[in-house]
Amino acid sequence: MTGPAGTLPRRQRWTRIVPTRETHAVTTLELFFDLVFVFAITQITAFMADDIGWRSALRGLVLLALLWFAWSSYAWLGNQAHADEGVVRAALLVAMAALFIVALAIPEAWGDEGGGLSAPVVLAVGVAVVRLGHLSVYAVAAAGDAGLRRQLRRAAVPVGAASALLVVGAVLGGVAQTALWALALVVDYTGVYLSGTGWRLPSARHFAERHGLIVIIALGESIIAVGVGVADLPLTVPIAAAALLGLTVSVALWWAYFDVVAPVAEHVLARRSGSDRVRLARDSYSYLHLPMIAGVIYLALGLKKVAEYVADTEHHTLADPLTGTGLWALYAGVAVYLIGHLGFRLRNVGSVNRPRAVVAVLLLIAPLGAQYLPALAALAVLAGVLVAMLAFEVVRYAEARARVRQDMAHE
Repeated sequence: MTGPAGTLPRRQRWTRIVPTRETHAVTTLELFFDLVFVFAITQITAFMADDIGWRSALRGLVLLALLWFAWSSYAWLGNQAHADEGVVRAALLVAMAALFIVALAIPEAWGDEGGGLSAPVVLAVGVAVVRLGHLSVYAVAAAGDAGLRRQLRRAAVPVGAASALLVVGAVLGGVAQTALWALALVVDYTGVYLSGTGWRLPSARHFAERHGLIVIIALGESIIAVGVGVADLPLTVPIAAAALLGLTVSVALWWAYFDVVAPVAEHVLARRSGSDRVRLARDSYSYLHLPMIAGVIYLALGLKKVAEYVADTEHHTLADPLTGTGLWALYAGVAVYLIGHLGFRLRNVGSVNRPRAVVAVLLLIAPLGAQYLPALAALAVLAGVLVAMLAFEVVRYAEARARVRQDMAHE
């Protein structure tokens, strides 16, 4: 029975599932969900910058890995059923709320200050709610698909075990927390990978677009890191230079992803079907996009420290070099991004971009020399290397690039 003007009764509107098709695209609710995720990313960057060092950098990576699978799981769910309809909409809203609370707990993820809720426990429980809630709603969306339900039951084992390890680690605290949270990541990532390829991926377009947008959001956070660091200070030439150089680096990474490889990868994914498509999507998007996002977050940390150096004239001069974790985050962040992108291309196209591989290796060792340069000069060198790399590609691969982009435009 329907209501006025053919509408469904309220209960059916909230419980119904609207399956997706090959032409399905990202919904506005999924973009809204991404805003909460980007807030969590900014919290991770601030967490690492607050007590910058190798320990906080590694802890930030643990936090990102926890949140990445929380986000990625809903990318798969939104590919199975419309995210803005029925029970999936309700699940996404609940996940947004839980993820928002998780983001608020990040600053005290390893050092609760007391006087309120235990931040580590809140974070662990919030991540568990997001992950287990996803599986529950996915089971509803998989109604009538026995193979998908079997896949969900297999995946529930590592997800449930990882959630339990997170909560226990948060309660114990200290070294035990770090050890159990790291173990939770191993169980989660390894277990889900080995759980099989019984997932469904109706829309290659949606899945590729979903991950492309999250790359843009992460790059946007790297720009925000510079702006926030100098927001309350008078605009000077060094600050403007740092901002423009940071923007140049972010634009270069955007170009590296979207100019050719991203549309080609989407095309390759669209041509696959069944478990072959699922494996390709799992490897190249769910797993190989994590190092790209991690690289951008470390870049944001480095840019934030450069902005502080050029803006804080009371404690630094323009001649002061950027050293330690901040410098390594700046260069190695871009290197990790390029390495992840090389893996993404290799998995989809089966070839390696040699200029980018060379640049990635150079950037991994560049801090050994850049530690003697002023912070602003170190950033300028990074921007110059990336611009030179892209300029070389545009000239060297001009015909192949034009042919690929023309073919994509005609499809």
